[in-house]
Amino acid sequence: MSIPTDLKYAESHEWIRVQDNIGTVGISDHAQAELSDIVYVELPAVGKKFSAKDPSAVVESVKAASDIYAPVAGEVVENNPALESNAALVNTDPYGQGWIYKIRIENPSELDQLKDAAAYQAQIGE
Repeated sequence: MSIPTDLKYAESHEWIRVQDNIGTVGISDHAQAELSDIVYVELPAVGKKFSAKDPSAVVESVKAASDIYAPVAGEVVENNPALESNAALVNTDPYGQGWIYKIRIENPSELDQLKDAAAYQAQIGE
């Protein structure tokens, strides 16, 4: 199971990669494996604002629909249109082409509340 060390992780299995106050958000390899085959992703609208831990997107798999939570507060600046035609990218490339949205981070100190790769690995028992 892949757990990149350059990301921060929420307890609810979202990851965030930060560059210049913009965070790219997706779900972890562990989360996509638990959900199994993802068939649909409901993307957040560009311009939508979220507080940390707010439901921000939905992924639907053959097993269930699951909320995706904002790991930090901010405003959506981009979503991943490739997922509209190929939601399975979340399964096949969760840390690359399977990203869900990008958020302009409102309060960078909230990143300190997230887990590093080692803490996330301990959480999921890998």
